[in-house]
Amino acid sequence: MAKEKGRKLIAQHKRARHDYHILDTYECGLVLTGTEVKSLRQGRASLVDGFAQIDGGEVWLHNVHIPEYTQGTWTNHSARRRRKLLLHRSEIDKLVGKTQESGLTLVPIALYFKDGRAKLELALARGKREYDKRQTLREKQDRRESDRAISAARRRQRA
Repeated sequence: MAKEKGRKLIAQHKRARHDYHILDTYECGLVLTGTEVKSLRQGRASLVDGFAQIDGGEVWLHNVHIPEYTQGTWTNHSARRRRKLLLHRSEIDKLVGKTQESGLTLVPIALYFKDGRAKLELALARGKREYDKRQTLREKQDRRESDRAISAARRRQRA
């Protein structure tokens, strides 16, 4: 069997960029069981309620939903169990210092396979206030409207 190459996206937490200011991102591995990997290969996972915590010098992922493997037997995993994340010691030490600051949290952004191995994109983020969310939406709408106006002007020039 040929080795997998490239990046295959499994799940994305699209709302994270709306709810949080993303300050920094980290790519980390996951400690998974066999049935979890098989379930991920079917493209089934949800990062919506997920978050990460540092406990005893290790980073743990909580509330990420990986459904049970359909052909699994008694060896199947529980869907929302906590999973260990694999990061370098220097990255963990940096995250410990940052998360002790008020208002910073670790949020999963994307879950994907990279060269056949399951990886998680973890973000150091600060929660947005309600007016920040409105401002972000307003900027997005303004950008869309300006792009439409530019493309309409280009179409008129061609005709």
